[in-house]
Amino acid sequence: MTLQKKRALYIGSVSWLLLGAMSHNALADDAPTQLPDITVTAPSPIQRHRAAPTRTPSHVVRAAPSRNRERAAAAQPAAAAPAPAPQQGVLPVVTDQFATVTVIPNEELRRSGAATLGDLLFSKPGITGSSFAPGASSRPIIRGLDVNRVGIVENGLGGGGVSDLGEDHFVPIDPLSTNQIEVVRGPAALRYGSTSIGGVVSATNNRIPDAMPTCVAAPFQSYGLPVKAPLADAGAPGCLNVETRTSVSSVNRGVEGGMLLDAGGNNVAVHADVYGRSTSDYSIPSYPYLFDQTRPVNGRQPNSATQSDGASVGASYFFQGGYIGAAITQNDSLYHIPGIDGADHQTRIDAHQTKIAVKGEYRPDTAAIDAVRFWVGATDYRHNELGLADPTDPLSDGVRQTFTNKEQEARVEVQMMPFNARFATVTTAFGVQAGHQELTAPSPDDPTSLFNGLWSPNNNNRVAGYVFNEFKFTDSTKAQIAGRIEHVDLHGSMPNFPADYLPDGAPQSSIARNPSYTPVSGSIGLLQNLPGDLVGSITAQYVERAPKPAELFSRGAHDATATFDIGNPNLTIETAKSVEIGLRKATGPFRFEATAYYTRFSNFIYRRLTGVMCGDDFDSCGNGDPNNEARQAVYSQRDAIFRGAEFQSQFDIGPLNGGIWGIENQFDVVRATFTDGTNVPRIPPVRLGGGFYWRDSNWLTRINLVHAFAQNDIAVIGETPTAGYNLLNAEITYNTKLNSSWIGAREMTLGLVGNNLLNQNIRNSVSYTKDEVLMPGLGIRAFANLKF
Repeated sequence: MTLQKKRALYIGSVSWLLLGAMSHNALADDAPTQLPDITVTAPSPIQRHRAAPTRTPSHVVRAAPSRNRERAAAAQPAAAAPAPAPQQGVLPVVTDQFATVTVIPNEELRRSGAATLGDLLFSKPGITGSSFAPGASSRPIIRGLDVNRVGIVENGLGGGGVSDLGEDHFVPIDPLSTNQIEVVRGPAALRYGSTSIGGVVSATNNRIPDAMPTCVAAPFQSYGLPVKAPLADAGAPGCLNVETRTSVSSVNRGVEGGMLLDAGGNNVAVHADVYGRSTSDYSIPSYPYLFDQTRPVNGRQPNSATQSDGASVGASYFFQGGYIGAAITQNDSLYHIPGIDGADHQTRIDAHQTKIAVKGEYRPDTAAIDAVRFWVGATDYRHNELGLADPTDPLSDGVRQTFTNKEQEARVEVQMMPFNARFATVTTAFGVQAGHQELTAPSPDDPTSLFNGLWSPNNNNRVAGYVFNEFKFTDSTKAQIAGRIEHVDLHGSMPNFPADYLPDGAPQSSIARNPSYTPVSGSIGLLQNLPGDLVGSITAQYVERAPKPAELFSRGAHDATATFDIGNPNLTIETAKSVEIGLRKATGPFRFEATAYYTRFSNFIYRRLTGVMCGDDFDSCGNGDPNNEARQAVYSQRDAIFRGAEFQSQFDIGPLNGGIWGIENQFDVVRATFTDGTNVPRIPPVRLGGGFYWRDSNWLTRINLVHAFAQNDIAVIGETPTAGYNLLNAEITYNTKLNSSWIGAREMTLGLVGNNLLNQNIRNSVSYTKDEVLMPGLGIRAFANLKF
């Protein structure tokens, strides 16, 4: 057994035994009763940004409490009121947002067991993952828009890392340490930047506590720890809540474990968590390589093993009217890169990230300002791409490329008190955001080369301001107008390439490039309550995006995509004009959300394959050498049109054996073409799915089938068709309260999940490695979560 597996098992088993011994005085709880249907209300960016209970998206705005009541409560740091436990398996539908919000609540995260955000969201309507290295490197793709148009944030700050600079790079946010995921589209994404045209994937956890913990377990006295005098409104002298998360998986012989601790008392709340995961090469249904039938495989995807671990500690201090907190987080991952080249060279990535985050909130005693909030973060990220320089020489193993990212970010937001403008109650929030980033990607293979590294070095500075105005005309009708302006300065180097991107015989010299951009974006939306608990919305957006460093300064071989990337320092601002219309229903036996959208891009930036093959340097492009393996890819701009629709629903048919059974279904489609009618490359296929479920207050059983149609709408050069597939999943979960005198736990969740039960060959049409990498085959996952 590897050290990583032993560590993951140790986290789960030892914490179980120790906490069981400590918690012998806690009282037993009654079994939960069946809960009513839950309406998920997502706060808009101008509303109160408090700690969100499960199923409440973190960007939600709630109606502000009366000023007198709030001032009285602010005298002491009140404990967070216990949120009603959401019933397992209920479709969360957000009804108070101006565009679609997909919510993955805590209980679904624990049942899923996905190791990456892309794997987690793979089958959600309108979303998929890049699946470059399943289980290790898979970034979310929203409505066919990928790395440079999808933002990823954790607790309001950028996730860091370099996942937007290479499909083989992991996202340093692990679902095992996350409490809720939200995919935010539309106007709310403007608060995070213009690089979020497709949307924002927002992960939330309690690493910086923004409310005092609830005393759901025994107070500190039960553990023999010293306690100070209780606070007037804290509700208890101190709290210590602990949760363990463990699972094993058959498809990759994986084991994972995590432990989370939340404690509080005397104006201070503390959080700590630690997790670990280890997997072997995963099982696959058949031979993975479409165009090479000569390599041994033995039923597993070669070179697909992973190891990862992480830890975080944070604390917050609560004072009259607010709080301030900080956390430090370490993420480490060592994972292999599947595919022919990856297997031949034993390619793997050894990544490390250290992240410091600070955030706070203050509610001043004024008539005009409701709240002031701030977020500050700094990330130090580094990974080495390891492998054999010569596949026939095991002694040539070493570092082939290094990526680093040092990034700092700060955001301050002021929310004003609602005021009566006669025609509507108006709530305004405005903010400023600034950031700095330094990127390097040197290669030790040719340190004296003029263009050593893919685009190294470069740096950028950005500053932005944004405003949200929400108009409440009546309880049934609301509107929103939002705007953002930002300025981006980028610094890098790039030669003057010939117009046809082939060598012209002249030496290429490095030329400093310092482009600047000032994107301006805006949106307007209307939200209307309709009869029958329906909610309709319509949103129009105009979003400008500045080019990213990789699009401007790339000039070398990119192993992840098997391309020789050539950036274009003359790229201009990309513009998207979008309209989205939606209809949702969150209550009653029939819950659903339906969305249709249309987006017209001007100067859409994409990698254009030229049909020319390259080797390791620019002079090799088009020289006819049969050893050239990299496809020349030039960053170019063309107008494009994206249109599509999404639908998902649940229908509780009726009672059955003390519970409720029902049916669910989903559908999504996106069609993306350039204005000449040719296809935008790497677009997800049409998908249609459905299934059955049964649930009561303790049990959830579910079986679901998603059919992906064949994808034949492909780019003219460099893309192959993708066959359709059927993905059948099933699960059974049991959740119950416990008598803590047994093992010390007060709540337990156990479950079995079956993935790809038909053992189908699944290739993801958006993946650069789809012709060499199959998704995992049939697998069973068993998990256990305990709360102490």
